[in-house]
Amino acid sequence: MNDSQPSRTAVGLKDVGAPAAAGGGSRHMSVLTHRRVADTRAALDRLRSAAARAGVTLHLDAEEAAKHGLEPAPGLAIEERTPAEVELCVVLGGDGTILRALQRYAGTGVPVFAINFGEIGFLATVEPEDLDDGIRRALTGDFELMRLPAIALETPTCVARAINDVAIHRKVGERVAELAYALDGEEVGSVRCDGLVVATPAGSTGYNLANGGPVLAWGVEGLVVSFIAPHSLTARTLVVAPGDGLEIHNRSHEALDVSVDGRPLCEIPADGKIRACFMDDVGTIAQLPGSSFYRRLREKFGRLAR
Repeated sequence: MNDSQPSRTAVGLKDVGAPAAAGGGSRHMSVLTHRRVADTRAALDRLRSAAARAGVTLHLDAEEAAKHGLEPAPGLAIEERTPAEVELCVVLGGDGTILRALQRYAGTGVPVFAINFGEIGFLATVEPEDLDDGIRRALTGDFELMRLPAIALETPTCVARAINDVAIHRKVGERVAELAYALDGEEVGSVRCDGLVVATPAGSTGYNLANGGPVLAWGVEGLVVSFIAPHSLTARTLVVAPGDGLEIHNRSHEALDVSVDGRPLCEIPADGKIRACFMDDVGTIAQLPGSSFYRRLREKFGRLAR
């Protein structure tokens, strides 16, 4: 892995060194795949063969192993939960699976190296047509590392961390929500809408972008707030400075649903509120040497226009 300083295209993002390998000198990596087994099984078999030649033990959790019909074998460890002390997490999947991996290894420094088997794969390291080269790079450390921020979230029932975004939705069949939002205790506005999204720079190209929110380049410090179907001519997206605490108040008569990185988390009761703030250096992704956010943006979203 390259341990050089960030390039100008990655300003504000930090290269980091690999964590120590588990097992006193032996090498260990974990693997996550998406739910379409037929898409990834051949790639997983090729990864297993290459890892065996490189002396790397692959770790799969029990759900992954059952999905692929695998049993423990030399070079293949199956556990209830993949260990935190691995040198790399290899993902065969799209952005949803990549986010699961980033959540699993948030705060550990373990990099996520993703081979895209999804529709867009904005966070992926390589595309499936480069599978063999991607496996080689993952096993030899031929990549650069970038750190990603997150959202620290406090709800009435729990605390959580979002790598991409936090989404608040009105329940299906219920009335339009009314959401007020405040920064550092100062109310900014109140909007009738179907919900809102709070996104990190990495998540700004997802749900936030679909809402008409701005894209934040990787390296920007801060969060963006955008509204889902606002019933207003004046509701505008807002970029929140990294040191400003954000509070969102549910002024609706009904509870609202909250999801983190696309997965249901909890509810905000009527008259309840949640708090969110920016967290730096939480997730670590692998990227090809010389990659830039702007090239990734052009290539990934250019594909949708074809």
